[in-house]
Amino acid sequence: MSGSQGAGGSGEQVVNLYEVRRKIYPRAVHGWFAAWRWALVWLTQLIFYGLPWLTWNGRPAVLFALEARRFYIFGLVLYPQDFIYLTGLLVISALALFLFTAVAGRLWCGYACPQTVYTEIFLWIERVIEGDRPKRMRLDAQPWSGAKLARKAAKHTAWIAVAAWTGFTFVGYFVPIHTLGAEIVALSIGPWETFWVLFYGFATWGNAGFMREQVCKYMCPYARFQSAMFDRDTLIVTYDQERGEPRGSRSRKADRTAQGLGDCVNCGLCVEVCPTGIDIRNGLQYECIGCTACIDACNQIMERMEYPRGLIRYDTENGLANRWDSKQLLRRTLRPRVLVYAAILVTVTTALFTQIALRVPLSVNVIRDRGGLAREVENGQIENVYRLQISSSEEVSRRYRISVEGIAGASVASEAEVEIGATATRLVPVRVRASADAAPSGSQRISFVVTGIDEPDIVVREKSSFYNLR
Repeated sequence: MSGSQGAGGSGEQVVNLYEVRRKIYPRAVHGWFAAWRWALVWLTQLIFYGLPWLTWNGRPAVLFALEARRFYIFGLVLYPQDFIYLTGLLVISALALFLFTAVAGRLWCGYACPQTVYTEIFLWIERVIEGDRPKRMRLDAQPWSGAKLARKAAKHTAWIAVAAWTGFTFVGYFVPIHTLGAEIVALSIGPWETFWVLFYGFATWGNAGFMREQVCKYMCPYARFQSAMFDRDTLIVTYDQERGEPRGSRSRKADRTAQGLGDCVNCGLCVEVCPTGIDIRNGLQYECIGCTACIDACNQIMERMEYPRGLIRYDTENGLANRWDSKQLLRRTLRPRVLVYAAILVTVTTALFTQIALRVPLSVNVIRDRGGLAREVENGQIENVYRLQISSSEEVSRRYRISVEGIAGASVASEAEVEIGATATRLVPVRVRASADAAPSGSQRISFVVTGIDEPDIVVREKSSFYNLR
């Protein structure tokens, strides 16, 4: 955007580096893809808002207890040392994103991204209170009045209520939500809980209520690198220019062929329903989030004009150029790139969940006593002292037996049976003795073996060293 002004007979050109945001008023649209989009809204929000309220063994089914350093996910209890599982989950998420993008573009953005989901919810609230696109535009153009103030206040009250509940639910994944609710009612909520409820709620209100498409266009990095994952066989939202051009308005009964017109009636609905305000007829643009609202809108017009549906549709660049049918498009979907992504995704997912299923619910860390490496005790035996940090991820209390391997005749001279509480960690002092003849001078490798007494299948071995300084 630029302008010029004269000064002393010479022209000065003023260039604004940033375009002033033009507010977008998306029109409501109904159709097959809109139904799918709202189905995903319901599914994702039922999961998000519902999970913190579910219970499992008397505690929240999903709880990330940061202070206790435990993550509870239904029957699974994870500790900080289980961070590898989170890494695996992130790898799976990245591979899934690569796969879905290679197949059909920005499916995540258009259907399940939180920014898209909450924008849909906030837009629905806005339409209920202020009306659809023309009414909202007229309302914003009107001078302030009591009626306008009331509508705006009602809208923002509803928005803030949804945002606050969203912030409350988010914190409910880190603090038991029943406890959090009771603290809020009693006005005894802690400062950190208060901060995160307000921060997440404010972010939801700002992003979904005000920033909307700005987040997708300027803040989200996916819009910038998505092209690296596209190819000419990726399904994208496309406008069939060969069929639609030249565009122009006409009556329903007019012969478009005689008028030299294509199927596009230039109604502009594809632009009016777009949440980012682009014109899909200009070709693929990075601002397109693949929400398919333009497909539903165009199909309605095509039906009204008694033209074939699909002027705007999911298609590929090769499909458009070669006029492929759906079977040909499907065959090209299973191309090497997609098969490689799918194979890696299946392999990593199988490996991760197999590892979780075979995971031993016990971990042992050996810490040597700092008082001395070794000492001689009765009968000429050599004794080393250790501390075993034993952590159980089971939600039942169990007894375990401690033994030692690696030196002939070596034994545990301290208490050999210990009890570990449910999801508890206990530091157990252990004294290991061996005869001087069996333990040569210097260091020798040994292994501590911790075995479940009532569950013999639970066996953990941890290596350490035994010292004889004679």
